[in-house]
Amino acid sequence: MRASRLLSIMMLLQTRGRMSAEALAGELEVSVRTVYRDVDQLSAAGVPVYAETGRNGGFALMEGWRTRLTGLTAPEARALFLSGLPGPAAELGLGDAVAAAELKLLAALPTDWQDEARRMSSRFHLDPKGWFQPGRVHAHLKAVAEAVWEERRIEVRYESWTSVVDRVLEPFGLVLKGGIWYVVARREGVMRTYRLSGIMALIVSEERFQRPADFDLAGFWSQTTGQFEKEIYVATARVRATARGRKLLMDISQVVRDAVVAAAIPPETEGWAELTVPIEEIGWASREMTRIGADIEVLEPPELRARMAEQARRLADLYGV
Repeated sequence: MRASRLLSIMMLLQTRGRMSAEALAGELEVSVRTVYRDVDQLSAAGVPVYAETGRNGGFALMEGWRTRLTGLTAPEARALFLSGLPGPAAELGLGDAVAAAELKLLAALPTDWQDEARRMSSRFHLDPKGWFQPGRVHAHLKAVAEAVWEERRIEVRYESWTSVVDRVLEPFGLVLKGGIWYVVARREGVMRTYRLSGIMALIVSEERFQRPADFDLAGFWSQTTGQFEKEIYVATARVRATARGRKLLMDISQVVRDAVVAAAIPPETEGWAELTVPIEEIGWASREMTRIGADIEVLEPPELRARMAEQARRLADLYGV
């Protein structure tokens, strides 16, 4: 355990440069005192690690020193071959680069590990796109990716839910979620998220911007999407549903699924059961409930029940019932 931790400290300092004891402790999930002991052990073993004091101080390796030891284990090597995601890499124009990198990694592995890595890539395939989604590549994906990499501003004409607007953005990163690409960008000092499919026209500017070194794309995405999912549900609805209706409710979103599970209706209950579920605005809720059909009845709120009744009447009129 300690040997693995010592190796991790070397790899962190080699790849990230100077790091404070607190930062190392956070990465390794140990105490600061343990980090100091480990650094002393590395130094005693001949690793040229030194400490700098002051506000921006920390531990660092002597400039130019690198270890050939990677510490890559067989499970880690298998994981690297599983994480290639050739589809998204190809969309970014990196398909050949990923294939070449995997080939080089394969050649560098011990012979017995090469078979393990090949087995992993032949037995698992990750497809991040949803069902029935077109496999088209966004026209502006490569340009946005280059702007992200080179830290250049982009001028876009963007179609939002309500209007078409012109924006100047500072793109910090790209995210692929559910088969849809998003760009996380700063506009007028505020971080925002934009769907790439909403970009109608784009110009990559010659102007550069300064991307904060401590910006955490994964952390930002996790926080903002979690907050969005919490805030978008502004009310609740009291419904009664059949077993099939409850299953269909769970397909709406994770938030609704959690509410159905929390209702603790016994799985063997085949008939109608009442429960409370979170909803967005009335129009959205009526569309989602209508998709479930006759396996659900809205009891409250009255506005949603009235909207459901109106849609039922329109369907009846349409089919001449």
